[in-house]
Amino acid sequence: PRQFAHFGMLSRGNCWLTVEGIPDALPLAGGDCFLLAPGSSYALRDNPWARARSFCDVAGKMGTQLIQYGGGGAPTTIISGWFRFSATTLKPVSRLFPPLILVTADQPQTLALRRTINMLGSEVSEPTPGSGMVINRLADVLFIQCLRAHITSQSRSCNKGLLRAIFDPQIGMALQSMHDKVEAPWTVEALATAAGMSRSAFALRFKEMVGETPLEYLTNWRMQKAAALLQRGDPKLIDVAKSVGYDSDAAFSKAFKRVMSVAPGSFVQDLMTSGQNLDGRRLETARLYVMH
Repeated sequence: PRQFAHFGMLSRGNCWLTVEGIPDALPLAGGDCFLLAPGSSYALRDNPWARARSFCDVAGKMGTQLIQYGGGGAPTTIISGWFRFSATTLKPVSRLFPPLILVTADQPQTLALRRTINMLGSEVSEPTPGSGMVINRLADVLFIQCLRAHITSQSRSCNKGLLRAIFDPQIGMALQSMHDKVEAPWTVEALATAAGMSRSAFALRFKEMVGETPLEYLTNWRMQKAAALLQRGDPKLIDVAKSVGYDSDAAFSKAFKRVMSVAPGSFVQDLMTSGQNLDGRRLETARLYVMH
């Protein structure tokens, strides 16, 4: 299955954002942008106590990507949409995301976000040859801009979990080493050396920051890379195995099934029967709406 990460920007007006798991409603004003973690549910209201209607009800009846709803109050325009993630990237992305990234209009990064969303809106509302490719590239840019804005904001949620580990000088170096050379015969000792730490201190700090041991993380990362390779076509299993550090397809298949809960062959077959494109795409916009 695929999961969605919703985003939005107020180009004018005001509203209140409520997000599942966050106790208080958040006031939004013109120029504010938000991005929610995959699987999060949210509501936009003109006041915190108003009853929210299902977006599907409104969008389905309008049959267009320009939605007009409500009336009688101050006008508010929201450009919103979502990113769609494949099952192979959902877990690592979900670990990286905080529940909500909010970039307010007074933050320096908002201008770049606003430009990207406006370009997305133009491509969707007035499609021309090549618009599909442009939309996908702009979606990638928007996603990176949101994460970058979150990181530079010094938010508390940047100080824990995988984000914190990535930007830690020592643990981040070990993570980069694994990412750059996933096929290398990594050991805890070798990763500790890459991080410039003793084995015991590295293993303890890695587990505390990342939430799993170095070799557990390495195995999970290898399987994510292997799944992406399997999505791209019909490679030989032994070639995929070697590209992620396994000398035999039997050992690779055993590890893949343990991590992904399905054998490599069944994984590919499930993708084909579900109609998913085996092109390795990690991120795309599914829809972009302008709501008045």
